[in-house]
Amino acid sequence: MKLTSLLDEFSKIFIVNVDNVGSKQMQNIRAEMRGQATILLGKNTMMRKAIRGHMDSNPNLEKLLPNIKQNVGFVFTNKDLTEIRDMILTNKVPAAARAGALAPVSCTVPAQVTPLGPEKTSFFQALQIPTKISRGNIEILNDVELIRAGERVGASEATLLNMLGISPFTYGLVVEKIYDDGSMLDPEILDITDEQLRASFMQGVARVAGVSLAINYPTVASAPHSIVNAFKNMLAVAAVTDIEFEEAKMLKEFLADPSKFAAAAAASAPAAAATEAAPAAKEESEESDDDMGFGLFD
Repeated sequence: MKLTSLLDEFSKIFIVNVDNVGSKQMQNIRAEMRGQATILLGKNTMMRKAIRGHMDSNPNLEKLLPNIKQNVGFVFTNKDLTEIRDMILTNKVPAAARAGALAPVSCTVPAQVTPLGPEKTSFFQALQIPTKISRGNIEILNDVELIRAGERVGASEATLLNMLGISPFTYGLVVEKIYDDGSMLDPEILDITDEQLRASFMQGVARVAGVSLAINYPTVASAPHSIVNAFKNMLAVAAVTDIEFEEAKMLKEFLADPSKFAAAAAASAPAAAATEAAPAAKEESEESDDDMGFGLFD
């Protein structure tokens, strides 16, 4: 009954993995998200049964069923998905490495002088970690990648990290899927920015314009290009005939007197040269200020 009421109240659901999340941590997450989202955990069979019984009123809920597997829970909300996702991911706690657990991230032991005495040297040798004795303590000479992401943590690696007081992992809720009003989404979709959407849309517009121009089919995307191309053709015709219109006058003046091309180019050259020379002049003025106008041997 609780799941059914939440399905009626909320249209957005995060399906989260709760592996390695303790009861105290879950209590803190619930407290921080109170008023923003509602977390519901339960047996997978019970959740599937409740959803199947509610599919008569909302058939789209069937899309949730394939994702209810392993140790998962629901986070219900009507707020902005990105904000709630960030709240979910920021609630993490450090955890020590445990033998046999899958490493969520790689772990590198930095070069350091450890608090361990020389009697532990054989332990480091077994892990192929180069060490030396420094002032009665073992010193690790180089950074060592002890655990790789996705691999199981060995007993020796876990023991070493615990002896060094290193907690390499963090655990919290992991977003696996997002249900948004009948659509199932991957969590990566929330990282798409407005600029990326705009660039993707403009790329599609450019393709539509290219196809439209190639098949001579006018569209809103290709119309500006068609007008410009037609104007170029009009200028080309006017250049070799007696046809005249306002926009073709300047073109005919330049064609009648080619020296105007040179004059226009010469007029633009000093401006460009002045722009390039400005930094150089500034440097020269700084140099002259430094030596006060005198040479080294004056």
